[in-house]
Amino acid sequence: MTTANHHIEKDPSYGWLMVLIVFTLSALSFGSLGAISVFLKPLSTEFGWSRGMTSLGYTAIAFSSALFGLLWGIIADRYGTRWFGVIAAIVMTFSLFMLSRQESIVEFYGFYFLFGAFGNAMVSSPLFANVGFWFRQNPGLALGITAAGGAFGQGVIPFLTGIGIAEYGWRNTYLITAATYLLIAFPIAFFIRESPWRLRIRNSSVVDDRHFPLSEVEVIAWISVAVIFCCNCMAVPIVHLVPLLTDKGASVESATSVLMVLMFAGVVGRILGGKLGDLIGALPTYILMSIGQTVFVFWFPHVDNRPMLFMLAICFGFTYSGVMSSILVCTRMMVSARLAARAMSMTSFFGWGGMGLGGFIGGYLYDLNGDYVWSYTFASLMGAVNLVILTLFSLRIYSQRRALSKKKDHPAGALT
Repeated sequence: MTTANHHIEKDPSYGWLMVLIVFTLSALSFGSLGAISVFLKPLSTEFGWSRGMTSLGYTAIAFSSALFGLLWGIIADRYGTRWFGVIAAIVMTFSLFMLSRQESIVEFYGFYFLFGAFGNAMVSSPLFANVGFWFRQNPGLALGITAAGGAFGQGVIPFLTGIGIAEYGWRNTYLITAATYLLIAFPIAFFIRESPWRLRIRNSSVVDDRHFPLSEVEVIAWISVAVIFCCNCMAVPIVHLVPLLTDKGASVESATSVLMVLMFAGVVGRILGGKLGDLIGALPTYILMSIGQTVFVFWFPHVDNRPMLFMLAICFGFTYSGVMSSILVCTRMMVSARLAARAMSMTSFFGWGGMGLGGFIGGYLYDLNGDYVWSYTFASLMGAVNLVILTLFSLRIYSQRRALSKKKDHPAGALT
């Protein structure tokens, strides 16, 4: 019995294969979200849709990811994530294929909604929770590397999409993307396994060894409220950076190269953000990275110098992606294995809601003003609100720890 427990407590080497699998699946999924910004102008031109209307495609995928993520979180905690990747691979391929044949705004929204509900929602929070509990040692690093897949995909896929649209048109680009996703995602999805730690907790009456001064419900509530605003902040450049740059006269290839650099910086940001969470704590890392994204996002409409634009993209990409890792690590460290997928899905619900709303408001403010200055100002203001909430959360944890410490030093009924 002791030997078995000792074996379970170790970090199995298969966990690193899970990191690679979920890295790849999230790269494909998040890459399609990023590519919406590249399809935005060609679709607007062909069908006569406004910038705000087309931006709602991103909102559709974000809200469906949010809504269905809650369902998949419940199922994952109860039954595991064994077949999540297979289902997601099939649905992502089908959605992209149907987008190549779309003729109306309803189809555009509908197929992106499907992509989010049965694709993105299945390969993000539930699988991140699975990966996080493969590791007792340095879970932040493992989650950071896993989450880096999203940034990698959001850099590479929009760039390749821009080349594809220029060479083959937007319909054929959707079709080529669908075939590529099937060839990559479908085979690797069969290698998904459940974390031994989560299996042990789910299949027994063992009480999870959680040590945190706030209840799990309160933790989830604090993080959920914060991510609404931090995701409002990051959504604007994700959806509108390519249109902003092409409006200023840059070619699509040039604009997507800036986005690619931003996302590659994000790969580093997610990995180091996760590792920093292991070293100084998840919440301090979240606050530090949030300061960065709030400051840097404001300057995108105001920078025209190309080297400075690349530097700004690197700084924003690093910090915004560090925020993404920090949210995952906060949830991993502050809730139990038994509740992990539901907790990550709940915080993701509000995060995706914030992303969808931020992407839409960015487009709506553009339609009102004819430029992106107020869109990016809005993003920075939302980042500031996020920082206020995180500061209050930190103070709440500190006060509760002090109260518990005093209670231990002076137990009720003790003689004074």
